[in-house]
Amino acid sequence: TIRKGEMQSMEGKGERMICKFIIPSRGIIGLRNQLLTATAGEAIMTHRFLEYQPLKGGIPERLNGSLVSMENGTAIPYSIDKLQERGRFFIDPGEDIYEGQVIGENSRQDDMVVNVTKTKKLTNVRSAGADDKAKIVPAIKFSLEEALEYIQKDEYVEVTPNHLRLRKILLKEVDRKRGKTI
Repeated sequence: TIRKGEMQSMEGKGERMICKFIIPSRGIIGLRNQLLTATAGEAIMTHRFLEYQPLKGGIPERLNGSLVSMENGTAIPYSIDKLQERGRFFIDPGEDIYEGQVIGENSRQDDMVVNVTKTKKLTNVRSAGADDKAKIVPAIKFSLEEALEYIQKDEYVEVTPNHLRLRKILLKEVDRKRGKTI
């Protein structure tokens, strides 16, 4: 299977099916959410360590790239609204962010550095209907397990008492570009 598991048995017990698998620990990360989604919340899952085994191969990563913050500051609703077509966001307006923080998922495969701290330029000219209200899609919030499943090889999960954030290992864009060429 994709998660490198092997089915050992499948037996019916009343209205339930009991399936037993041997699956690597790294294949279990994120499986619970996928299983609950597929079964509309009806699945019950337990797991125990069985034994150490040789590596069974790679587990596929996500295809989409990340939206990475280019500056330290506060996320501005105007900027988030203008960048929503580029991907989905993990931050809310008004949230403090820093350079190198993963603030969203790019709709394309590569990582994109974006500035969500940019404010709207104000002019003295006012007209009716010129200032459209920002329509911001609610941010995606991860649990610890979801964040661990989501990250790529060049990203970390940052856990603090108040926040769960994703970030690049190398925070500065210059360092990330320099690391790719080596």
